[in-house]
Amino acid sequence: MSNDSSQQGGGKSLFALQRRELVMDELRAHGAITVREIAVKLGVSELTIRRDVNSLADAGLVSRVHGGATLRSPLDRTAVAGKPSAHSYAIGMVVPSLDYYWPQVISGAREEAEGQNLRILVRGSAYDATDNRRQVQALLDTQNIDGLIVAPDMEGAPGRDLLRWLNALPIPVILAERRTPSDIPAHRLEWVATDHAFGAGMAVRHLWQEGHRAIGCLTDSSSPTSPHVVRGWEQAMVALNIPIENQFSGESAKLGNDERAQHFDHVLERCRETGTTALLVHSDTQALAFVQHCVDKGLQVPGDIAIVGYDDEVAYLAEPAISAVKPPKRYVGKVAVQLMAARLAEGRTRPVHRIQLNPELILRESSVGAPRTTQEP
Repeated sequence: MSNDSSQQGGGKSLFALQRRELVMDELRAHGAITVREIAVKLGVSELTIRRDVNSLADAGLVSRVHGGATLRSPLDRTAVAGKPSAHSYAIGMVVPSLDYYWPQVISGAREEAEGQNLRILVRGSAYDATDNRRQVQALLDTQNIDGLIVAPDMEGAPGRDLLRWLNALPIPVILAERRTPSDIPAHRLEWVATDHAFGAGMAVRHLWQEGHRAIGCLTDSSSPTSPHVVRGWEQAMVALNIPIENQFSGESAKLGNDERAQHFDHVLERCRETGTTALLVHSDTQALAFVQHCVDKGLQVPGDIAIVGYDDEVAYLAEPAISAVKPPKRYVGKVAVQLMAARLAEGRTRPVHRIQLNPELILRESSVGAPRTTQEP
């Protein structure tokens, strides 16, 4: 189904959601409303506003009073539509995977939500904009959510359309480990993300301090993290006066065993041709596979080639253990919930917040020690 047909099918419900968000804005600003004033202000019938008030009351957001409604305290909201009275708001969370990286983000979000008296409803998706939208729509249609934390796929026209759609939703939306592109005017979207470029720069500077002067970079082109890693690698190399045009960069490659071995042989050949003595590899699952390949070829890690992985999910399992940049995954989830709680409490009067968190560099055997042949800077 195309985006156009999807929007037509959900247009009526989306308009109702937008109208109720405007009603909630008035309540947050004034504490109470009258049906007559809001109907005139929004240009709709009083019957329409009464239905909106009834829906908001059923969701435990407002109290009905004669001729209008008052804003309820979150702690006083009742259990309706499957929402327990112990939780003041329900937050939908859509992530592209329920394994590797994202469980820690979810864990951090759940931990913070418990402290904030919020409920988290998680749905797994894929690295696919169409499926992202399908999962978000399912939450909107069935779970009566008050806000949304999502890690959408932003590639190509479908990804850009998805961002515009998220920006137009009548509930607050916070992106996790994603940033809105500058050419998309998604002015309402907030985000919390790791500064991956900073993390890559830390890895490069560490390798430079260990004596490496030709530092390559392998990334997974299908990952939304990789462009930031490449940017940080390039910026750090330039800052260290290492000519970037002479450095080796390539694909870390998610291939089958035979193809992967051939690809890693090609990487090693390119390292020899360029004099590369160290590599930053995203992700560390690929770093682990590459270290194993090097060991099988009789190379010393870090003596012949030093490795720093990125993500720190499995890097410690390698032999030798791999140094890795570690994003603050739990805090990504934690801060996203903090942003959402503040947004729900303050409404649209609160400025849009966009937060970057710094990762840390975990040093292990794979990168500590000078290369066998130290090149002059």
